[in-house]
Amino acid sequence: MKSPHTGIKRIFHAFFYSVEGFKAAFKSEAAFRQDLLLCALLSGVLVALEFYAPLSLAELLLLVFTMFFLLFAELTNTAIEVCIDRIGAEYHELSKKAKDIGSLLVLLALIFMAVCWICVLVRAFA
Repeated sequence: MKSPHTGIKRIFHAFFYSVEGFKAAFKSEAAFRQDLLLCALLSGVLVALEFYAPLSLAELLLLVFTMFFLLFAELTNTAIEVCIDRIGAEYHELSKKAKDIGSLLVLLALIFMAVCWICVLVRAFA
């Protein structure tokens, strides 16, 4: 469904659609809430880390971006699952494949995050 709005009005409405998307994901997806909690905890670690072993801007941005990447992956996985569930509840091999690939996306984001955090922490405390 295409928005009838254009220009600044479209951007204004898009922002509120995004807020609704956040509310929907937060309300209905335990994995999204868990990922948000993980990112909040890691943000606290990041603040504490800055006092003990200041990071370069590149390191800081890398760690922050890994958190956003995890949330992007989780939201993409959720969108895939919602679309598949919208189609129907019956089992279909392609539906399973789509959901499994979405799940893999989240796993790869978590692995990427862990590797980046470990590398930066090892360098910071070496």
